[in-house]
Amino acid sequence: MNEKDKVPYVVSSKSYTAVAINCAAKAGEWIKSRLGTVAQLSTKTSAQDLVTEVDKGAEQMIRKLILTHFPDHAILGEEGVEPGPEASAQALEAARQEEYLWIIDPVDGTTNFVHGFPFFSVSIALVHRGEVIVGVIYDPSRDELFVAEKGKGAYVHGNPTEVSKEEKLSSSLIATGFPVETSTLLPQNMAALQALVPKVRNVRAGGSAALHMAYVAAGRLSGFWEVGLNAWDIAAGSLLIQESGGTVTDLNGRPYELSVRNVVATNGRIHNAILDVLKEASTGS
Repeated sequence: MNEKDKVPYVVSSKSYTAVAINCAAKAGEWIKSRLGTVAQLSTKTSAQDLVTEVDKGAEQMIRKLILTHFPDHAILGEEGVEPGPEASAQALEAARQEEYLWIIDPVDGTTNFVHGFPFFSVSIALVHRGEVIVGVIYDPSRDELFVAEKGKGAYVHGNPTEVSKEEKLSSSLIATGFPVETSTLLPQNMAALQALVPKVRNVRAGGSAALHMAYVAAGRLSGFWEVGLNAWDIAAGSLLIQESGGTVTDLNGRPYELSVRNVVATNGRIHNAILDVLKEASTGS
């Protein structure tokens, strides 16, 4: 038994983490209560890129709660940014200069939420001087709260999380997601999928990048990759995985930072093997 197992996990009521937990839990409860009630459905960049009044309402709820405690902190939320990768990059660049920046995805998995498929989450990260220091992902359907603090480990239900122990792709369960941009990113993803499926135990596509990353942290998935994501999809999950002993990089193996859009997140043991397959798929070799 290591020291992390011996010491109970306690969050101070005034800490950044406590505020993140409170925001995620309250927003998650409200989101769950709205299941099956969506009256107005809009699209953003494509017919597959959905947004509802629940996404917008949840983000406003989280913003108000954060600013009540930390009125001088900056907030970058998905619903406060114009659709498209260029707008996302510009919004991130403008916000990342802030000393404290909260990055929010109020409903990660909106399509699932709309269809009543219970795999969606609230994702909240706090960034200090460009580094993620708090990550919280809440799954209201299962009432599962994943929490990480920089240097203090990661937890679910208050218990430490640890990445899986698979050493080979052949024994690995991998997850991915399908990009809403269909001209270049989707073909790139499908080529990678075709290359990986024969080499791994199986592949899942649940529809929430944040939850997939939380599952990598908790050892339920061996790895996850997806292209065309944004900071609010993966910032919280990146810390969960790193604090659970895993590895998060871009497709070239460079360590995760906020501008990464194409992500590979694993238990660390199979990381290079996945990167090699993805590289071969992208070059067609």
